[in-house]
Amino acid sequence: MGSSISDYSTNHHDIIWHTCGVIVAYVVNKRVRFLEQSLSLILKNQTFTDEKDFDEIHSVHEKLKEVQDYIQQQTKRAQKLIEERAKDQEDTINQVISEERNRLARELHDSVSQELFAASMLVSAVNASNHQQNATMTKQLSQVEAMIQQAQLEMRALLLHLRPVLLKDKSLKEGMEQLLQELRAKVPMEVTWKLEDIQVNKGIEDHLFRILQEGVSNALRHSKARSIDTLLIERDGFAILKIEDDGIGFNIEEKQAGSYGIINMQERTAEIGGYFRIISIPEKGTRIEVRVPMIEEE
Repeated sequence: MGSSISDYSTNHHDIIWHTCGVIVAYVVNKRVRFLEQSLSLILKNQTFTDEKDFDEIHSVHEKLKEVQDYIQQQTKRAQKLIEERAKDQEDTINQVISEERNRLARELHDSVSQELFAASMLVSAVNASNHQQNATMTKQLSQVEAMIQQAQLEMRALLLHLRPVLLKDKSLKEGMEQLLQELRAKVPMEVTWKLEDIQVNKGIEDHLFRILQEGVSNALRHSKARSIDTLLIERDGFAILKIEDDGIGFNIEEKQAGSYGIINMQERTAEIGGYFRIISIPEKGTRIEVRVPMIEEE
């Protein structure tokens, strides 16, 4: 009888300790998840809400809010500096660079582009006159024609860089529309867009425009896409730019470290306090997303 009571008491205490352990683990895990979510929002420059149920980690939460405030202040300063730099340089350096780029673009268009076009026409004519339908010759000519077409895309991408649409006296939406309209007229792929007329400072406008330029240029050179779609919107206090193609995609881990284009877009995004993300699936396509906080000036 005594032994039964003792066993019952031991089991009862074990159950209590186990239950307490489960409750404590749940409470701790809930708080850890809350801190992880708060840190994740900080990294994305997004505001997180107060959690009144977690009084015991209130001091930690307050420190996180201080970190977030500091990051937002630094972002605001960085955006202001970028705007000032863009204004200072626009009338001097940009003018010299633009003139030189235009000169190079004209020379390339009048020489290399015309030669590539003539070569493409010549190969097509030779292929059409291959009445005997020599299989080897047909295959070789098709390969040469494909190489010429790829070279033409490379040249158009280069000209896109050398002859950028100037944003002076244009809004970001107008500048992007002009760039995409010119692209649609020159490349054998479907170019679509949805652009909102968002209001950001000159520095952010310039960086978003150059990111679009870089993203489209990368797609022309590497994606073998049939279509490119661009989105520019303002949502929840962020300017959001997305560039998506339906090309061959690539392995991000292998490509990202050595790609000047991707690094350039990442650096431009970081300079304006933004969040850069790229998703690419082999044989499915690539999507680039840039989110920039639209912090109101005091």
